[in-house]
Amino acid sequence: MAEPKNEEFLDDIEALEAEMNEAEEAFETAEEDELALLRSERDELKDRLLRTLAESENMRKRAERDRREAEQYGGSKLARDLLPVYDNLRRALDAAGEEGRAAAGPVIEGVELTLRELLNVFGKHGVTPIMPEPGDPFDPKIHQAMFEAPVPGTKAGEIIQVMAEGFLLHDRLLRPAQVGVSSTPAS
Repeated sequence: MAEPKNEEFLDDIEALEAEMNEAEEAFETAEEDELALLRSERDELKDRLLRTLAESENMRKRAERDRREAEQYGGSKLARDLLPVYDNLRRALDAAGEEGRAAAGPVIEGVELTLRELLNVFGKHGVTPIMPEPGDPFDPKIHQAMFEAPVPGTKAGEIIQVMAEGFLLHDRLLRPAQVGVSSTPAS
């Protein structure tokens, strides 16, 4: 009778060993699943961190570019508002003529000095005049055609008259030069 108990005992041990092996395999599988889950979570967080770092770097660059542009072009509205002052001073000098210069020399000289000072201030702030001459080719990037007329002795597309000078603010067009353009057909 002692033997059947040993057999039962051995069967119980084998069953316990099998249960223990199953538990170990389940534990290892759970451990691997958890490890895989943690790795995927780590990879996702790493990806989000890299994207956030790239986004913050792009924002820094964009902010720097915006700051430079604001510094360089921030005064464009004021400069544009001062252009009629320049135009009026230029017209006053053109209208004075030789008789006006003789009669009101000091006043004309004051207007010339004021115009020169305005150009100096423009220059300090990156505003440069576009001064086309009759005979120059028309460039639609910096000139505005106010009229077209056939003028003998000119080629089509040549500037024949300048009504108002244009201005650049650094490399941006503030106001195009207003010009008349020849429409003389080619002979």
